[in-house]
Amino acid sequence: MSSFFRTGLEVARRDVRLAVRRAGDTVAVITFFVIAIVLFPLGVGPELSVLARIASGTIWVAALLAAMLSLDRLFLADHDDGSLDLLLLAPVPLEVIVLAKCAAHWLTTGVPLIVTAPLLAVLMNLNFDGLGALILAMALGTPILSLVGAVGAALTVGVRRGGALVPLLVLPLVIPVLIFGVAAIDAAVIGADASAPLMVLGGMLLASLVLAPWAGAAALRLSAE
Repeated sequence: MSSFFRTGLEVARRDVRLAVRRAGDTVAVITFFVIAIVLFPLGVGPELSVLARIASGTIWVAALLAAMLSLDRLFLADHDDGSLDLLLLAPVPLEVIVLAKCAAHWLTTGVPLIVTAPLLAVLMNLNFDGLGALILAMALGTPILSLVGAVGAALTVGVRRGGALVPLLVLPLVIPVLIFGVAAIDAAVIGADASAPLMVLGGMLLASLVLAPWAGAAALRLSAE
């Protein structure tokens, strides 16, 4: 078990180092996130009450779409340079590899989104009471995006124009994340108890941690055949 953990940790470290070298990918995700949020005040007008009403949904929709930009690269680089074949043959359960790559993706995509979201929430005039719920909801929801997205990325790895297919496969599956993420923020804004939607997000995260690595590994084996 300890050797599996060390192998997974090394895979995650490797992916994080590669992501740091290709910082443009993370910058593109954050830039899209910021631009998408900034466009809403320009489109609906500067009325603060309107912006506050749509703030939670706007931030979550933009975060979902931004996360989709980098999902296709979860396994693509390994497929292109042949290292994916080595990972498939490694004496380590493929589920461990998938989970490690999901962790690296979240660290380089989900964490920057979590850090950026409160700043954009202020721009959207989100009530201060909702900022804590926003951070907690995104901390629970963004790992789900990486885990579920890994399944879609694994199914399309090696497929021509597979990057365009990943959002079509993943977005319908992560709609519950959007629903309960927005519900948690809205509940906090009106002074209600936000623990119920946050607990649902937590349950979805636990289910994703169990099921997504298994499904992603099965999809990779299927794609390799």
